[in-house]
Amino acid sequence: MILVSVVGILLIGGVLAWLAERWSARLVRWISLIAIGIDFVLAAIVWVGKDSHATGRWLEEVDWAWVPGLGIHFHLAVDGLSLLMLALTLFLGIVAVLASWAEIQEKIGFFHLNLMWVLAGIAGVFLAIDLFLFYCAWELMLVPMYFLIVIWGHERRVYAGAKFFLFTQFSGLLMLIAILALYFIHHKTTGVYTFEYSELLTTHLNQRAEFWIMLGFFVAFAVKLPVVPLHTWLPDAHTQAPTAGSVILAGLLLKTGAYGLIRFVIPLFPDAVSDFTPFALALAAIGIVYGAVMAYSQTDLKRLVAYTSVSHLGFVLLGIFSRNPLGLQGAVMTMISHGLSTGALFVLVGSLQQRLHTRDLDQMGGLWATIPRLSGTALFFSLGSLGLPGLGDFVGEFLVLLGSYRVSITITVVASIGVLASTFYALRMVQRAFQGPNTHAWQVPDLNPREALMMAVMIVGLLGLGLYPQPVLNASAQALDNFQVQLPIASLRR
Repeated sequence: MILVSVVGILLIGGVLAWLAERWSARLVRWISLIAIGIDFVLAAIVWVGKDSHATGRWLEEVDWAWVPGLGIHFHLAVDGLSLLMLALTLFLGIVAVLASWAEIQEKIGFFHLNLMWVLAGIAGVFLAIDLFLFYCAWELMLVPMYFLIVIWGHERRVYAGAKFFLFTQFSGLLMLIAILALYFIHHKTTGVYTFEYSELLTTHLNQRAEFWIMLGFFVAFAVKLPVVPLHTWLPDAHTQAPTAGSVILAGLLLKTGAYGLIRFVIPLFPDAVSDFTPFALALAAIGIVYGAVMAYSQTDLKRLVAYTSVSHLGFVLLGIFSRNPLGLQGAVMTMISHGLSTGALFVLVGSLQQRLHTRDLDQMGGLWATIPRLSGTALFFSLGSLGLPGLGDFVGEFLVLLGSYRVSITITVVASIGVLASTFYALRMVQRAFQGPNTHAWQVPDLNPREALMMAVMIVGLLGLGLYPQPVLNASAQALDNFQVQLPIASLRR
């Protein structure tokens, strides 16, 4: 029942926050914060008790017949991988509420309703094992996120929201078609209608059907990841979203695409994935370099950070399609570290925009003398973004490169160029925004206690991942071992 409570508390908490607006805006925020905090405690309880379930596939599970005639179950389950993603969801959910504390002043109740419901959808994606339920959770993320962008976003919010909606809705429909195709083929071969993950793993598919169904899943997850050239919705959505929306987008929504690739695409379609691997690795390498180059060329600070996500998530795709333990664990570590470092950068950019009323790097400069705590914190997370040893991003990208080296030396060399390029865009951002003369004579307040607390916790988290990553690696290891996706590396070595 813990897993049902996690999703239910977010849904109910969102409704209560919406209703509470008639009494107090402060009450709305506290309801959201307490609801997510309770869920975080529940996730911690599962984490503490996980060692006693070490012999089973799932650490916690609930399975109820929902529509038995159609083989639909309300089936939620959590293993080490989904538990890590759930913990990240709830932690960044708390950060999103705190980041919007002073920024959101209109329709506060409805804002928190949408924020809580998009978190519920993300949690459902990480917990759902029945593919019909997974698709429902996948779609639940869409509408609340759209509202967060178009109602509380910036100048071109309607355009960005519509672009986000069209990309994700169209790709989601492709995934639905792929799920139904798998569903009917499974019935044709076994006589059983089911959306159950464990049952569909045994479905016999011919080569042609497996490839096309895999492609339907891949496109949906590639859009959300995002993979170049399906990424064009992301810079606009990130730039126009409110700070909390950017944190959720970068820290969580993109991770649902990576999670879907690990959880569903690779185990369900091993032969098709093997054939598709060279193309996926090439797309990953292109995304790493392209994202870094585009980030370097930006003058809009928020858009710059958005393009860094394209580059970092390229490493995630590279690790996943390396399909060996090192690459997969590197992908998971990069997902978590990216959520912290890029989420923190978006919070800082939002704080700067509130103070300066601009995101243009040409309008900044010399801010270190005025706001040293904010500037120093931005420097720390910029160093994390470029993969400084001792921080979590370095561990993730290093493991990914080790894993990809076993598959393709050429791709690994290209990806390493992306690591080098990240140094240029990160240091350029710090130099132009915070160093040099204060030509605009900015006089703005530094981090307040609420912002400083958020940043301190995220700094500790990123340092912890970099200096002692073993708990995260251990938590994900058993789940990744269950996929049994060890790649015959000799066949793809270049």
